[in-house]
Amino acid sequence: MEQSKRLAYSILVSRFFLSLFISALILVQPCSGMSSEVKEKTLSLDNCIEIALNNATSAKKAKLNLKLQGSDVLRSYGNFLPKISVSATYTPYSLSQTYAQYYLDVPPFKIRSESGSVNMTLTTSLNLFNGFSDYASLQSALNKEQAAEYTLSRALQSIVYDVTQYYYQVLMNRELLDIAKENLLSIKDQLTLTDRQFQIGLKSRTDLYQQQAAAAESSLSVIQAQTRMQRSSLELLRRLQIDPRTKITLDSNPKELNRARSSKPDIDSLATIALERRSDLKSKELETRAAKWQITQSRSAWYPHLVLNANASTAGTDYLRQSYSGYSAEYSYPPVSDQLRNSIGYSVGLNLSWSIFDGFQTSYNVQSAKVNHLNQRFDYDDLKNNIVLDLQQAANDYAAAVMQIETSKVSLTASSSAFEDIKRKYELGATGFVELSTARAALFNARSNNSQATYNLALQKSVLDFATGTIPYTIDTKIQ
Repeated sequence: MEQSKRLAYSILVSRFFLSLFISALILVQPCSGMSSEVKEKTLSLDNCIEIALNNATSAKKAKLNLKLQGSDVLRSYGNFLPKISVSATYTPYSLSQTYAQYYLDVPPFKIRSESGSVNMTLTTSLNLFNGFSDYASLQSALNKEQAAEYTLSRALQSIVYDVTQYYYQVLMNRELLDIAKENLLSIKDQLTLTDRQFQIGLKSRTDLYQQQAAAAESSLSVIQAQTRMQRSSLELLRRLQIDPRTKITLDSNPKELNRARSSKPDIDSLATIALERRSDLKSKELETRAAKWQITQSRSAWYPHLVLNANASTAGTDYLRQSYSGYSAEYSYPPVSDQLRNSIGYSVGLNLSWSIFDGFQTSYNVQSAKVNHLNQRFDYDDLKNNIVLDLQQAANDYAAAVMQIETSKVSLTASSSAFEDIKRKYELGATGFVELSTARAALFNARSNNSQATYNLALQKSVLDFATGTIPYTIDTKIQ
């Protein structure tokens, strides 16, 4: 039995030194792989948000979509204006050869004509009535443009929310890493003391091995905490979209952690605020209106279309030479500028068109527009209901976070006092390693839980702000 224990202790000691070796590799490897020119930045939460808002691809896409919708509105306004086109043709040389017969008893003879000419035409058309298609198109475009503005606003809020979540995650993981390191130092100090006590016969070999095993376990906890912290830092860099090699240092005490709310948020008031402030809900409502106008636009094909057409044209001949049957004649014309000025012709007309039967294509388009409108309405109602449900969940989580932080403070105070008492007893030989290990683990968990509760409260506040649509952001939303 004693040999089995020694074997187990030897394995634990081996794990301890192996963990130290792995930890050394993790600390050394980044330095050897990175370039000597590593950028360093100290960032606050506001700095991170500003960088992310300026670099985020989703914000840039939302801006471009807003710009496109603005162009669509301009195009819809243009449908009410007359269409104008101008064409001009200059022919410096033209050759035509034909046969002509003036008398029955005379064979046809060939006529060769050479000329130069200028033609100019101005054409305009004005849509007088097309079944309200232009009006419906304009209203739909206006609603889509406003929807795009709200979509951009929600995209910016999502960026702020996402960055805030990972900012707090990095801070929390960093604090948990510090707690794990402090716990490791405490265990190592205890290991040193136990080793000295073993040397003078106050502690058994079993106590020494158990303390070494505890140090190995604590070292592994440090490695795991460091891995989590590095992973969350990389995720934050991913959202900032800056050089991945940048070494960032975050503000360790952001002012947002000190903000407090009521432990029981009022669901009804929060729901009222959310239904008034949520940009995505407003965007979906406007998209639903735009879809309704598209039904009117589809129905326009059932009505007659009336278009006013007008055009003006003029032409001039530079020269004309004709030859036939061995004879040649050249006609003289006034200057081309005089011809163009004096040969202007006008025409004005109304064009009425009415599609009597188009193979039920218009009926299909109307039904398709109706289905799209209903789908948009369903999405709007679903989003509205989900907002209230998300708010209820967020409010419950926030209330739980408030209670959690109070409980964690009590647990931390009690665990700290208990550990100090048991530690003194262990050093005097009045208690065993199991009691000391249990007390140390309880203290470590209490400190970790208190840190997590602190940041969880800030995270839940951010969730509430995002759910109600009140997350603030400052950025120049003009299209570059």
